[in-house]
Amino acid sequence: MTVPAVSLTSPLELGGLTLKNRFVLASLNRDRSPDTVPNELNAEYYRQRTTAGFLLSEAVMIKPVGSGWTNVAHRWMVGIILRGKVTDAVHAEGSFIFAQLWHPGRCSHPALQAGQPAVAPSAIAANG
Repeated sequence: MTVPAVSLTSPLELGGLTLKNRFVLASLNRDRSPDTVPNELNAEYYRQRTTAGFLLSEAVMIKPVGSGWTNVAHRWMVGIILRGKVTDAVHAEGSFIFAQLWHPGRCSHPALQAGQPAVAPSAIAANG
């Protein structure tokens, strides 16, 4: 049995979405959300990459004491990120975006934990 070839540029039905092609932009942290708030630079970055049918956002912290480094957007800012500037820019170009929710666990940076210990699924210390 032969399977017909499918072009990467052909549309794809994914759940209730119709992606304009089969290309996906992988997540890449850019550290460009000063004070954890996305800005026009974030929106422009993703808008420029909307030739992909589906985009994964950079890491979005799920809680204030779950930060691995500075300038990363917070989950409570998702309304601004995903229903605001960034999402509007991506949707205007006919693409879709999904938030990568993130918590670095025991590798959280101590200086970014508001005086609280890092939280992880086990007590095993991180190496390094």
